[in-house]
Amino acid sequence: MKMKTKLFMGFGILLVLIFALAGVGMNRLTTTDSSIKEIYENRYQKVRTSTQVRNDAAELAKGIVNLLLIDSEESDKKNAEAVKTVSGKVMQGLQQIDQFSNEGKERELADEVLLHGKRFLEFKDQVVRLNQSGRQAEANSLRTTVGIDLQDRFTRSMGNLTNFHSEAMDAAIQQALSDNQQTMMYTGLLTLIGLLLSVAIMLWIVFGFSRGLNILSAMLTNFASGKWGHAAYRVPITSNDEFGRLAGVFNRLADDLEQATASERTLHKMNEDMLWLQTQIAHMYAMLEDSRKVEEMAQTFIGELARIVGAQDGALYVLKQTASGTKLALAGTYARSESTAAAELPLGEGLVGQCAKDGKPITVEGVVGQYGAIRSAFGELEPLTLTVQPVEYDDEVIAVFELVSLKSFSELEQKLIKQTSENLGVTLNVLMGRLRIEELLRIHQLLTDELQSQSEELLSQQDELKASNEKLEEQTQALRASEEQLQRQQEELEQSNDALVRKTVELEEQVRETEEVNRKIELTKEKLEKQALELALASRYKSEFLANMSHELRTPLNSLLILSQLLKENKELNLTGKQVEYAETIYSSGCDLLKLIDDVLDLAKVESGRMELHEETVCLQETADSMRKAFGPIARSKGLSFEVGFGGETPGQLQTDSGRLKQILKNLLSNAFKFTQSGSVRLTIRQLAEPRPMVAFEVEDTGIGISSDKQQLIFEAFQQADGTTSRKYGGTGLGLSISRQLASLLGGAIELESEEGRGSRFTLYLPHDARLASGAAEAAPAAMPPSTEWPRLAPLPLASGEMPATAFMDDRDSIAEGDRVLLIIEDDTHFAAILLDMARSRGFKAVVALQGDKGLQLAKTLQPDAILLDIQLPVMDGWSVLVQLKNDASTRHIPVHVISVVDEVHQGLSMGAIAWLRKPSGKEHLEQAFTHILSFLNRDLRNLLIVEPDEVQRESLVNLIAHDDVRITAVASGGEALEVLAAQPFDCVVLDYGMTGPSVYELLDRIKADEGLRRLPIVIYTGKTLDKKEQLRLKKYAESIIIKDVKSPERLLDETSLFLHRVEENLPEEKQQVLQKLHSIETVFKGKKVLLVDDDIRNVFALSNLLEGLGMQVAFAETGRQALDSLDREPDFDLVLMDIMMPEMDGYEAMRAIRSDERFDRLPIIALTAKAMKDDREKCIQAGASDYITKPVHTEQLLSLMRVWLYK
Repeated sequence: MKMKTKLFMGFGILLVLIFALAGVGMNRLTTTDSSIKEIYENRYQKVRTSTQVRNDAAELAKGIVNLLLIDSEESDKKNAEAVKTVSGKVMQGLQQIDQFSNEGKERELADEVLLHGKRFLEFKDQVVRLNQSGRQAEANSLRTTVGIDLQDRFTRSMGNLTNFHSEAMDAAIQQALSDNQQTMMYTGLLTLIGLLLSVAIMLWIVFGFSRGLNILSAMLTNFASGKWGHAAYRVPITSNDEFGRLAGVFNRLADDLEQATASERTLHKMNEDMLWLQTQIAHMYAMLEDSRKVEEMAQTFIGELARIVGAQDGALYVLKQTASGTKLALAGTYARSESTAAAELPLGEGLVGQCAKDGKPITVEGVVGQYGAIRSAFGELEPLTLTVQPVEYDDEVIAVFELVSLKSFSELEQKLIKQTSENLGVTLNVLMGRLRIEELLRIHQLLTDELQSQSEELLSQQDELKASNEKLEEQTQALRASEEQLQRQQEELEQSNDALVRKTVELEEQVRETEEVNRKIELTKEKLEKQALELALASRYKSEFLANMSHELRTPLNSLLILSQLLKENKELNLTGKQVEYAETIYSSGCDLLKLIDDVLDLAKVESGRMELHEETVCLQETADSMRKAFGPIARSKGLSFEVGFGGETPGQLQTDSGRLKQILKNLLSNAFKFTQSGSVRLTIRQLAEPRPMVAFEVEDTGIGISSDKQQLIFEAFQQADGTTSRKYGGTGLGLSISRQLASLLGGAIELESEEGRGSRFTLYLPHDARLASGAAEAAPAAMPPSTEWPRLAPLPLASGEMPATAFMDDRDSIAEGDRVLLIIEDDTHFAAILLDMARSRGFKAVVALQGDKGLQLAKTLQPDAILLDIQLPVMDGWSVLVQLKNDASTRHIPVHVISVVDEVHQGLSMGAIAWLRKPSGKEHLEQAFTHILSFLNRDLRNLLIVEPDEVQRESLVNLIAHDDVRITAVASGGEALEVLAAQPFDCVVLDYGMTGPSVYELLDRIKADEGLRRLPIVIYTGKTLDKKEQLRLKKYAESIIIKDVKSPERLLDETSLFLHRVEENLPEEKQQVLQKLHSIETVFKGKKVLLVDDDIRNVFALSNLLEGLGMQVAFAETGRQALDSLDREPDFDLVLMDIMMPEMDGYEAMRAIRSDERFDRLPIIALTAKAMKDDREKCIQAGASDYITKPVHTEQLLSLMRVWLYK
């Protein structure tokens, strides 16, 4: 069929379908419109009229009551007019009800309404007549005896009628909705049929022409992406046209490129192996060249070689000539005990002797028995591989060494062993030659000395010949014999000298060869150093890229999250439900993108070794319950079976990082649910004993499975089993990569068993104690035992009310009503254990938290009687914990005693701590701390001293603060204050700046000089405007300074409540309202002036809308320079929000410049940055920021920070 005919036919069918769809749609829309008109004109109007009549009846009853109870002429006239007006409305409404009521139940209910309405109106007329005639008492009696009953009957009948019309309207609406659903179903069905026919027609038309182009396009795509393998999309075209010929050319080109790529990959691998081999050989040579003895060289060689190839035992024997023949003498060992190492071995005895005899290496796999057992302090292990290697020089064996290992040596390691043995032969021969030369020189010296002695003896003999002629002949003979012997000795010495000369020449040649090798090693070393420098530079570029990427992604994401959150809140109620749903979708997508950014940064931290782990005791039951709660709803929504259980005997606890463990399990379970459409997902926790005690977490599903050739690929970053553009399942491919690397950091590993089409099983292995796995994390993970098929498990029972596990068996599960509870927030486990024992010995039930965030959560949940707080805590530091405790009405009263190495006593006390103890501290200081806490808790009343010279003001302050939980002592002068301070203890002092006898500074000096009073919280309350110098001086003594103004009484009540640790719920209602109003967001933010410094207009728009909506005045600066100009023009800003990355002058420079101006040294500055690297917070604080928050900004977190700093 012609293409033209196909096109006409296809478009004709499409037009018919479109007209049919339009006809059905118009018909159904007409029906729906009629239903809606019926609902509005009939049912809705009846409901509205009935409701209005019932409301008018209630208003009429209220008017009658006002008419009878309010006795004045003006009120009577006004109320009578109101009664008349409302009566007319009721009568009109009853007439409408009578008119539109139909037959049946509706008519019965309407008649009942008309009857009771008529009686109620008659009662109204009678009451009005009685009231007009002055008989109010009779009218009131009539209202109470008759009127109330008539009103109730009328109201009930109206309610019945309203309910009837409402139910009828609901039924009509439901019918309309049902009709609409049918319309949608018919329209959708017709549309689907049309689409299917359209697709079929289009495929029929296009397929013949586009098949060749599609195939060539796919081949070109693979060609461009570098996929030359046969796995690439390569479909042969059998036609002889241009498509077929062009496909043949591309196939041949792909084959050639595939071969070239494979050759290049093989060559690259060989170069890498050769580089490693040369590096290790050079390293070994450098270690050996300084050796001066054979034993020293042997010990160095065997130890270093064993370390490089991963052997666990080794020994080196050197051939030695003895009186009984040639033997092998032990020269060096590695990790071998003296009891198992033979000092000497004859040739041919054992593997070592046989190797020396044959001159060939020997390798034994699968060693059994006690031969070559590897020993440690805890026992012995049987080796897997034993290799014996001869050391030769000039084809003669001069030494033999053996290595024992728990693993088989790789081909590269075997090559290293062979080449190092050859180099050792040269080096060892040089050393032995040098030692022989030294020995010959020593013998030569001895012979020379002996010849000199003999020459002196001959001279003596000549003198004796002159004296005795009789013995001349005998002495002459003896002299001749001696000369012959000397001649022979001289010849032997000359031969020895010739041999020494030859050896010296050989040694010089070896030295030249050694120098040449050293020169090559230096060149190789320089290349390696250059490559290391390039690698470090690449790593730095990668870190900077991640930081910049974080900023560039988080900056627009910040605006997106804030604006979408404002939209979905719909405070002005001007958005439809669908628009709110769109805003929620935008916000959810933004949060997903933020999680992706965090995943990329997590991957970078793991790869760079900067990932921090927080070791703690993890409750496996709590972990299992957490996974069940997190994924139970997902399983139910997808119709899957989800089981969590334990297999066999499983320990209750595990020493590891709880957060990272849950992150791994969530990644594995998320993948399982993503790729499982039907069947089940199961999480099993079981105990393993071999090869070492471990806990296995198995995640098994019945999903799509993974083919064997893709199982390794999925653990690579940004890789998936299906990575094509048409894949069914989305995702970045980061989850499994991060999970495997996190498992390695925790000392464990992840294994995968999967069969395509039948499901997968991921198993996470973790050691019982992460500290025992610290060494294992550096090496390759030990081989895990094979997976075992476990029987189907019953689901675990839900745990109720379980608290997060800590590293201690504390008392959180045994707390009963009336117990005195102490919360210890301390990350030093040893010190926390000491505090735990001391708390128990003093009658406390103690609970321990190792992280700041968990401590804050426990404080809000348990409401302890007191808290011991460290400052340097993981996750959330102690300062943040203290601020949040004292800004929460539910925890503000809890006394906090700080124990920390940080020496910031004044700051801690000013923030509300009752005392401060600096680490390290002895037992007696800890005893004093507990005594202080107990003394504080045992006092029901808090003592407050007020020093105010003005009597009226003094009484006003007493009335402001007084209640039954505080005892107030008010005095007029500093002298009286000193007297009462010496007589009794106080918890807080309020001083007026203008006091006399002595002055305020003299009084403060004397208080701070007294050891018992120096930690006493002091609040300065004054009506004088203090200059900066006076404020700085007072800040050295006082925890708070309050200037008297319209808000000062509320602030004074709040500050004294903080330092007296008063329970807000126990204060009188009016004082509670004062504190709540003071701490409310509207009060804190309203009228405050904020400078927003950011170069991204999207962030400015989002944040300014947020802040202006809270009643704040917002000014904007685009750069740090503009911010300085704005502050110079208007120095009365209450707070600055400072972005970090800006043009011209960045946030760091701007904050330093602001702090250099004395006017702004106390101006709160909150740094906003999209960088999330580890040291960004420290950089911001050092530059002058008061606090720090990362983008995208969470509005609750930003407002909480602003509230803290604006309140200060």
